Amino acid sequence: MAESRTSSVKPATFAELPALLSSAPHRLLFLAGAIAVLLSMAWWAVELTWMRFGLGGWPQPSIPPGWAHAMVIQYGLFPLFMFGFLLTVFPRWMNLPALSRRHYVPVAASVFGGYVLANVGLVGMPWLVKAGFIVMLAGYLIGTTILGRVLLAASNRIDHAKSCLLALGLGCVGLVAFLVYLFGGPETCALLAIHIGTFGLLLPIFFTVTHRMLPFFSGNVVKDYHVVRPRWSLPVVWVLLLGHLLMEWRGLLAWRWVVDVPLALVFAWHAVAWQPWKAMRPGILAVLHLAFAWLPIAFVLYAVQDVIYATRGELLFMRAPLHALAIGYFGSMLVAMVTRVTMGHSGRPLQMGKIAWLCFALLQIVALLRIRAELGGDVYLWLVIAAYGWLVAFLPWVLRSAWIYLTPRRDGKPG
Repeated sequence: MAESRTSSVKPATFAELPALLSSAPHRLLFLAGAIAVLLSMAWWAVELTWMRFGLGGWPQPSIPPGWAHAMVIQYGLFPLFMFGFLLTVFPRWMNLPALSRRHYVPVAASVFGGYVLANVGLVGMPWLVKAGFIVMLAGYLIGTTILGRVLLAASNRIDHAKSCLLALGLGCVGLVAFLVYLFGGPETCALLAIHIGTFGLLLPIFFTVTHRMLPFFSGNVVKDYHVVRPRWSLPVVWVLLLGHLLMEWRGLLAWRWVVDVPLALVFAWHAVAWQPWKAMRPGILAVLHLAFAWLPIAFVLYAVQDVIYATRGELLFMRAPLHALAIGYFGSMLVAMVTRVTMGHSGRPLQMGKIAWLCFALLQIVALLRIRAELGGDVYLWLVIAAYGWLVAFLPWVLRSAWIYLTPRRDGKPG
């Protein structure tokens, strides 16, 4: 019966696509995120090419290109996937009914719509950049409010939900700070927004979701696996990350080791406590552990950088720790977690598959290339190579994922 249902499933017609895409939060928001994965890096790759080789007539953004790159990726690209995931799992975490179209469609339309406007505005239309971030903020406020109501309605308000909601609230603050800068405020507002994006929005949510899901998935698959999910680590990590954020923003680099050394130890402890050596099969579980390994690596780099700066006044590695975090951890975990959700929620076997493995493997190389760019030589050439490497790594994965989101479940179930 299962085989007959699967074989009878046909691609949706154009008229059926709106209902299909809006049938579950992850379909609409993951598809938007998949588009953003290519759109954001395509603009950045061309921009870097202009910086390194020169491109006659290439329009420049009205804000520093590096700031634009940081903002559209941190507040646009990754959060599309995060909202798709959280709007799906929040009710499940707290045993409440699933959210309906009227809840998640406005979030997707606003966050993705604002993201697209901001990206288009980067090619010489500053008013579109402002409009884009205003619309994006509206999407954040709608999504955060909806998730907040789910939390308030729950009898078991779990720590992971509270942590994610706090991070989204900080994301709203970051967008407001950036809009203040766009409308004439000081540059320090833009820097605050960028640092909030990394250490107040993305990293807290990525770590919170990993903290909840990685031991859970491992315990479901691995025999005699000891599930470790300490309650102390979320508040400890939050306090340390907020310390890092404030020191980074205020330029107190000589004191950043006070928080980064403990963060490196906490993340390394989790990496060991989650027993990755037991979880190398199947591949769709292994990639979660391999992706998480980048987090302690990134903060070991931060800690070494901090100690050297505090003792010798030299800033080594430059942005290498940041990109070990952003490409290594965020990027790899994105591929690992989104592939798992996509396969499971489309009625397919929970397997990585060749395309996902290729994307994951190439992304590890891209992370190493981006780190290499900070070690001297022709820096912009290495940046160009890494940017186009991202596009090569993700293109097959995006096309495969988009096909899944645009077709009905293989098992014939709704959603």
